Amino acid sequence: MAQPTADVGKTLFKNNCAQCHSKNMKVAATGPALGLVEERWADYPREDLYAWIRNSQAQIKIGHPKAVELWGTWKPTVMQAFPNLTDDDIESILLYVNGMYDGSLIVKGPSAGGDVAGVGVAQETPSWYYYAIFGVLGLLALLLARIISNLNVLAAAKDGTVLTERTLWQTLTSKGVIGFALFAAIILGGYTTVNNAINLGRQQGYAPEQPIKFSHETHAGLHKIDCQYCHDGARRSKHAVIPAANTCMNCHKAIKVGGSHGTAELTKIYASIGYSPEDNKYIENADKLSPEEYKAVYYDWIANNYMAVNGLKELNDAGEKFVDEQWGNIVSSLTNDQKKSIYGPIEWVRIHNLPDHVYFNHSQHVTVGKLECQNCHGAVEEMATMAQHAPLSMGWCINCHRQTEVKFDGNEYYESYEKYHDELASGDKDKVTVEDIGGLECQKCHY
Repeated sequence: MAQPTADVGKTLFKNNCAQCHSKNMKVAATGPALGLVEERWADYPREDLYAWIRNSQAQIKIGHPKAVELWGTWKPTVMQAFPNLTDDDIESILLYVNGMYDGSLIVKGPSAGGDVAGVGVAQETPSWYYYAIFGVLGLLALLLARIISNLNVLAAAKDGTVLTERTLWQTLTSKGVIGFALFAAIILGGYTTVNNAINLGRQQGYAPEQPIKFSHETHAGLHKIDCQYCHDGARRSKHAVIPAANTCMNCHKAIKVGGSHGTAELTKIYASIGYSPEDNKYIENADKLSPEEYKAVYYDWIANNYMAVNGLKELNDAGEKFVDEQWGNIVSSLTNDQKKSIYGPIEWVRIHNLPDHVYFNHSQHVTVGKLECQNCHGAVEEMATMAQHAPLSMGWCINCHRQTEVKFDGNEYYESYEKYHDELASGDKDKVTVEDIGGLECQKCHY
């Protein structure tokens, strides 16, 4: 088996940890500084640290002392779960963390193929440092220009020629200075344009407000509903698909109350499809009802639930205000300038979006590659509000293809790779990555 290395750890840290932890391992960010993490866990078995990194919340739930201590310091910030990291992956990350913390790493030499010790690692330089350097260089350039101007005057006077010394303004507006300024502007503008173009469309961390406050934490986490129950396209097609309201109704035809505010969110589903939760049936010609008729059905439903929760026989002033607010929220969530009627499809806000020139197939990754949804989408089961976990950049995908091992065992889709099956069986290879079977070919994603 391949040994853990800091090189591998660097890539794993960048892809999985850098969003929340400082790269110098000494400064706390969204999460704690990772330097000396092994010392902080020294009183516990190494496996406990592995378990913490893979799923911190699971360790907290079982009452692990160190996990509970860390949670007490950092809650409510939840650490991302990484169930697919192997022990060697974690050891590689720890090697990188230690190397960054003490300022040196052991990296592979480019020519000899051996290990070279004591290679310094550049720490992240703050942006103000570059501005300061440019400022100093600018002052030096101006000073040198003035010195050259004075020397020219002295040289001309020595030859008997009268030469007027340039003013500061004349120096700044000279052809040389203007030419250099234009050249610098072109370089800076090109650099900025390319950087912005690279980042165009990337929206890591994007968490828009949805028309219905659907909680993955409640459904996938608390109730353990499998992702593919709702996103059933993931296993059989290119798209994971947004579940239709009838999928929601498989459960919520029976589960109609979700607390005071939760009931209103469920009512949005009922109103969008014309279902009366009070009568347990779909409304005939729901699309033909006037706004007031439509309101009466669901307004009464919310009011009755409010009274039941609060033990009231009649709706008091506070209750009427509450129901009015709930109904107003339902209307604003299900309608907009283009969609005037509450009745009709729920217009969810798309979160994950790849460029048009990129081909991505969910079934190829889920069914053939046997990847978990969390590989790309993060710990969805811990998200009360769905957010984009990964950058979904080309480099991120390529790194995944370089590192991800192909699951050959019992996988009919890879039976044709006889060469790799033989090499694995003979021990000539200890793993086959997606890169080995053509995962880095341009045509795989751009054709």
